[in-house]
Amino acid sequence: MAGGENSVLPNHHGTETAVATRWFMSIASRELETRSQALDQIASYIESLFEPSSPPEDIEENDTPVRNDVVDFLVQLLRLTSQCPFSDVRERCSSLLDSYQERGIRVPRRLANGPSSFIPVSKFPYKTKSGNMYLIVPSDTDDEEQGRCYIDVFLATSRLDNIAQVMGFHPEYMEHFYRTQNFMLRGDGPLPFEYRHYIAIMAAARHRCLHIIRLQENEFLLQGGDPEWLKGLHHIPQKLQHLNDLNKKLAHRPWLVTKDDMQKLLRGEDNWSLSELVHAIVLLSHFHAICSFAYGCGVNPEVDCDGGFTLSAINDSTEAKDNNCQNSADHDNLEVENPEGGVEELMQKMKRLEESEVEEHTQEEMVERFEKVEKQSVELLPHSEEHVNHLKADVSKYIGDPDFSYEDFAKRGSISTIPTFRVQDYSWEDHGYSLVNRLYSDIGSLLDDKFRVAQDLTYNTMGMQRNVDTSSLRRGIWNYIHCMFGIRHDDYDYGEVNQLLERSLKAYIKTATCFPERTTKKHFDGFWRGFKHSEKVHVNVMILEARMQAELLYALRAVMKYMT
Repeated sequence: MAGGENSVLPNHHGTETAVATRWFMSIASRELETRSQALDQIASYIESLFEPSSPPEDIEENDTPVRNDVVDFLVQLLRLTSQCPFSDVRERCSSLLDSYQERGIRVPRRLANGPSSFIPVSKFPYKTKSGNMYLIVPSDTDDEEQGRCYIDVFLATSRLDNIAQVMGFHPEYMEHFYRTQNFMLRGDGPLPFEYRHYIAIMAAARHRCLHIIRLQENEFLLQGGDPEWLKGLHHIPQKLQHLNDLNKKLAHRPWLVTKDDMQKLLRGEDNWSLSELVHAIVLLSHFHAICSFAYGCGVNPEVDCDGGFTLSAINDSTEAKDNNCQNSADHDNLEVENPEGGVEELMQKMKRLEESEVEEHTQEEMVERFEKVEKQSVELLPHSEEHVNHLKADVSKYIGDPDFSYEDFAKRGSISTIPTFRVQDYSWEDHGYSLVNRLYSDIGSLLDDKFRVAQDLTYNTMGMQRNVDTSSLRRGIWNYIHCMFGIRHDDYDYGEVNQLLERSLKAYIKTATCFPERTTKKHFDGFWRGFKHSEKVHVNVMILEARMQAELLYALRAVMKYMT
């Protein structure tokens, strides 16, 4: 059979994919009749693309090869069989693919089963069985608010991507996340739409996050972006090229960002306006943080992106199955003898903290406790890069200075030159919020709501335990993430971090925050045994938001210093 048993169409993206995607955008409608008419037009157009000639004699029955432009359309149909909140669309797309296969046309098949390679599909709250596979069907939820949220995301983006489906464990947060992302990419703002998506590509490239890059390349083309820009940084306007230095610093060592960086961008030829620069900063920090969430939760590539589908036959040994569903440890019901950080053990620590008398510490003692946690984090060496994919040429073209990466804040060199960032001197609530809202209207309120939801989100549960106050644990995680970037909250006793956060959790946080592309399922499985997968996703929500806020604090402080 042509193509081989496990072949995957390589580098399948570009203008043809954008053309196919544009056809399917008309399906994103609340009206049944509109969706039905759109699917009729798509089916008719696909028919016009099929080769009228008979297949070569050496092609086996039911294996008629198809052109790339046809494949693009078939892959979009495949995506919508599961990633659409409207059952009429899912059923029609499935029916069309079945009819093509019955006519001997080779149709694409998804390689991954489910949104995450770390979380078995059986653990997602809403799924249905289709053959040997599970499909996530978010619209089947009985929760009206959750169902509305999924529909809103689909109508705004014409897809329910894998990140959305993993975030679906926490619909309240997901709603705020996509409302904010939709505003910065599609709402009112100073930057042209093609610039917004190209900046997202540059940000995701810092962490080699290929499937986010592919999605944003597609959006860039849909917004009328110049295909030449997708050849790499040497083909883009100087104005965008000037963002390279800020991009790498924000992504890996935001404490290096100074007012001088802002001055270089705001003055001279091809300069940025203040409002444009703040819009760019928000986009960079947002997409850096999404990379942490995507890698931290093992989010699979989209069906219509590299590594998402195959045209070859899939037999029992290669068929996409529920990710380690049968053989992996069941973390919702796992019983491990004396596991590190088990639910009961952590609850006892939290109770002791709650019942202990509040001790008065001098400011010097509080600083010492912060520095102790900071120095201990240095000992948490990043996980090996053995499993990290080699940097592909079509990703490296978007990266300037690829060897520049995270280094521990505690090793930054001269403390007098780069002191610890004290939140009491420059905070999001008192300083960053008002500045960003003034220069990029309305984004501050959206970000503020999103930060608050991520910090306050709780179901008062831990594992199978109910009525648990998790506020001390959530605050410890948030402040520890900030610690990775040298940010200290003066009113927080960092001694609580070592009491509440097990070493494996701290190692996971450091990896997902600072070296997200090195995160593996082993690391995800290794912390918080006995907790639910949704609770581990919540940790990643806090990593995303605390990391983004940290980058914004450094960048906005530099903007303020430039302005004054």
